[in-house]
Amino acid sequence: MKILHTADLHIGQIIYQAYNRQEEHDHFFKQLEKWCVDEKPDALLVSGDIFDIKQPSSATQKAFVDYFLNIHKKCPNMTIVLAAGNHDSVSRIEAEQKLWKLANTHLISTAPTQEIAGSKLNWQDDYIITLECGFIIALPYMIGEKQELVQSILDYVADRNTSNKPVFMMAHLAVTGLDAEGHEIGNLKTQEIGTLGTGYDYLALGHIHKPQTINHPQNKLEKDVLYPSGVIRYSGSALHVSCDENYPHTVSIVEATQRGGDVKVRELRIDELIHFYTLPLDGTSFQSEAEALVGVKDFVASHDKGYIRLRIAYNADITPNFMQKVYNIIEEYKYVRYNPKIIWTGKQENNNNSENKSTFELAELQQMENPIDFVKKTMDKYPQLQKYSIEDIFEEIKKEMTLLEENETEKSTTTKKKTQTK
Repeated sequence: MKILHTADLHIGQIIYQAYNRQEEHDHFFKQLEKWCVDEKPDALLVSGDIFDIKQPSSATQKAFVDYFLNIHKKCPNMTIVLAAGNHDSVSRIEAEQKLWKLANTHLISTAPTQEIAGSKLNWQDDYIITLECGFIIALPYMIGEKQELVQSILDYVADRNTSNKPVFMMAHLAVTGLDAEGHEIGNLKTQEIGTLGTGYDYLALGHIHKPQTINHPQNKLEKDVLYPSGVIRYSGSALHVSCDENYPHTVSIVEATQRGGDVKVRELRIDELIHFYTLPLDGTSFQSEAEALVGVKDFVASHDKGYIRLRIAYNADITPNFMQKVYNIIEEYKYVRYNPKIIWTGKQENNNNSENKSTFELAELQQMENPIDFVKKTMDKYPQLQKYSIEDIFEEIKKEMTLLEENETEKSTTTKKKTQTK
């Protein structure tokens, strides 16, 4: 059995509150489509976070439909399995399950519960896709450990697997032993690997953006590795979402011939349309505003694409309209994009104050577009604050505001068209 494993697509993402990433997703899906055609896997597995927000815009939903219908048309015999992640709407995905089965595509949205297990005969079938060459167990994002329920599904498959076919399982969560390099994930709650039961040959995980095989750090970014049965792997996200993700992003080709046999994992490297850079590129810091602006000008003169973030000395004299000056430099470059979160270096500790209280320079306050930045700076003075809970709330509000703005734009465009036709 051969599968292509990917995850964390985040279709519809608006990055830095300003940049729509659809062209980057278009570029990724062209590669994914080609890999499906060339590799001819039995199944394509997407382990959660299909969308970036729970209420995606109509344009984002159309892009999703186009992406996966195109893949199905090119590979009609390949089974597609998409499991909901924590960014996805359970009800939205559930509503479209029957329709997508017409395109040999399975959408798994609702996590198993004791209530479901106690009220429905053979409830395990809702999470199992049976192919001629093997079994796929698809689990969406689940809150809390569900070891008994997961093991029940694995045992259910084992009873039916009389021909000793390989078993692939997919899930969206964080497990102990992972490497979370490159992106902020807040108060990350991990589960022990043992809580996911036993009886699978390959566990296709999503949620963490760095490609990795758990408990095998020595194989970091190895292209072709043979493992004993029981492989646990994050394929990594489709796109880079941070300047700190200083590693290639990949999809995984996984092959297994029998239950309990060896598993072959091969990485295919994703070509990113727009790369992330931190300036200066040599790892030093800009010592003044003038130096930083020259650095930005030099970058756009030599690069036609890139997300850029600046590293500036903490004591640099930065004027209030500094960010606007940066935007003015890059405005004519469509694919040069600015991350306004500056990295400040060389901060001086206040040795005269034993309480180590939080202080701010004017320039730093001017960069705080996100209220969470202020919360982080004041945590020592307000220990009762649950920073990560507050962060999650602000993130949800931001995403909902983005959606409202998109919907208002669509309404305005529709109204304008109606007016023009009258």
